[in-house]
Amino acid sequence: MGLASFNAADQSDWALHDGPTVEIEGLCHWFGKGSMRRQVLQSISLKIAPGEVVLLSGPSGCGKTTLLTLIGALRQVQQGDICVFGNQLHGSRRRQRQKLRRQIGMIFQGHNLLRCLTAEQNVQMGADLLAGLSYRSRRDQARDWLRAVGLDDHLSKMPHDLSGGQKQRVAIARALAARPKLLLADEPTAALDSVTGREVVDLLKRLAREQSCSVLMVTHDPRILDVADRLIQMEDGRLIPPT
Repeated sequence: MGLASFNAADQSDWALHDGPTVEIEGLCHWFGKGSMRRQVLQSISLKIAPGEVVLLSGPSGCGKTTLLTLIGALRQVQQGDICVFGNQLHGSRRRQRQKLRRQIGMIFQGHNLLRCLTAEQNVQMGADLLAGLSYRSRRDQARDWLRAVGLDDHLSKMPHDLSGGQKQRVAIARALAARPKLLLADEPTAALDSVTGREVVDLLKRLAREQSCSVLMVTHDPRILDVADRLIQMEDGRLIPPT
């Protein structure tokens, strides 16, 4: 299926730009307070270019998911700078972050599907973020993306009737249906078999190539490392310089 161009007409507060999609400098983050305060990110600096696929790996608990949620404007930046599409997140207002999230596709391990909606309706929620599309166009796009992840026979199924891997594919289709310019994915192939996992990462690579969408993917899956333009490692809240 063809990938139409992104429509940012209603995103004037967060204009796209020609520089890096993501630019991070001196990012630090803590959880807890007082004697329980623990630093989870330490002096993170990172740039991601438009259309670049970056894979991030590291041991559990090293801060990878926290970094994704900060880039995705799901948490407030405590210290350091995060610029997404050239716009500073440190000190940004809640309304601004909400608008920014409309331009970012997010795939997390919890799926976060609405239990009262079918697979098709869940995916159509992503297409609903696009301006100027009729209901039929949004529905057709939802069906196209479900077909692309191998679920064209599961359109009317509710989340409780889907396996863990099928729920993951619905979540992936929903993220792609919004035609994001930045896709953040946390272990997107963890619940998938090798064939489906390869099909999904090839789809993400295609999105990056055809739509200049930047992809930052947390993964421990050695089978998909070849799709990356760049591999980065994290340990104890720090990015490890390449050797």
